[in-house]
This record gives sequence, C-alpha cells and structure tokens, in this order.
Amino acid sequence: MTTLSRKLRKSSRDDDDHQGSLPTRDDSHPIDTQEQEELVRSFEKKHEQQSFLWRSVFSTILLSFTAFLIFSSFHQTMWPWQLRYHAYFMDEVESLHLVSAESIAVIALMMAVRGLLHLNPKISQQLMWYSCYISVLLAIFWFLHMLRMPKFHWDVIWLPLGPLSGAGISLYVDHLFADSLGEIRKLRGCMYSYKAS
Repeated sequence: MTTLSRKLRKSSRDDDDHQGSLPTRDDSHPIDTQEQEELVRSFEKKHEQQSFLWRSVFSTILLSFTAFLIFSSFHQTMWPWQLRYHAYFMDEVESLHLVSAESIAVIALMMAVRGLLHLNPKISQQLMWYSCYISVLLAIFWFLHMLRMPKFHWDVIWLPLGPLSGAGISLYVDHLFADSLGEIRKLRGCMYSYKAS
C-alpha cells in the first residue's frame, strides 16, 4: 500500500511540474539552413510591417500639427492678432514675420514627414537633419521674441518646441528602425550551415 501511495504522489508531482509549462524545443541540435532562412525572413517581414506602421503613425501626427500651423498662418494673414497666442507677440513681431515663421515651420515639418516616409535611407536622414536644423533656428527665433515680452507666457512654449520636437522624434524613430534593421542584417550574416551527419 505504501508503494502504491508513493507512486501516486510521484506521478501527481510530475503532472504538476508539466501542467503549467510551455512546450520546449530541444536546443541541443542546431536548426538547418532553411529554417534559419525562414526565421530571418520572418524577422525582416515583421520589421518592415512595424516600420511602416510606426512611420505612418508619426507622420500622421506631424501632418496634423502641420495642418494646424497652416490654419494658424492663414488666420493670422486674414485676421491679424485675433488668436491669443499671436496676440502675445503683437508688440514684438510684425505680422509678416509671424506668418513667415509659421510657414517655415510647416516646411520643416513637411521635410520631417517626407524623411520618415522616404524609401532611400540616406535621403531620408538628410531630410530629417535639415528639418532639425531649420527647427533649431525657428526655436531660437521664437525664444528670442518670447524673452523680450514683459511676461514669459508658458502657454506658447509649443511655438518653439513643436517643430523641434517633431524633427527630433522623426530622427529618433528613424534611428530605432535603422538599428533594428542592422541587427537583423547581423543575424543574416551569422547564419550557419548545418549538415546532418
């Protein structure tokens, strides 16, 4: 009777050990060349899908901000100083300079979007870096005028930082996907030939 109870306890312990675990693969044998190729291809396909998805998401966000800046420039041209964030600069900046700065911000953001969606990596990076340089100049322009105001208004901080953030985020997203693609290429380079003996 005791032997039977020991056997039952042992078998129930073994069942408990295997109950919550995932099936495992025997890693002592390397995978063959075809399996390696399929695995690397699946990584490349997944990377391409994720890259397209996230580049599209960030491009849409930047295009939305661009549309807002176009509306803002148009409104300043048609009805000067009626928007509160423009009215802060009434004594500091001419209306034409304000519209020009927002138009340059639109160009910088469009360059960042074009860089995110461009297929050639070199041209893509160049466009995003140019966008970043233009955005830095715009940020300097806006901060100089904001510091000249009698009171610093934090609610217009998006004017200098908006285009700069857009350009910086596009560079960051591009850098992340370039790094992950580099890792996939390294993986492809490390593929080995497995010969069954």
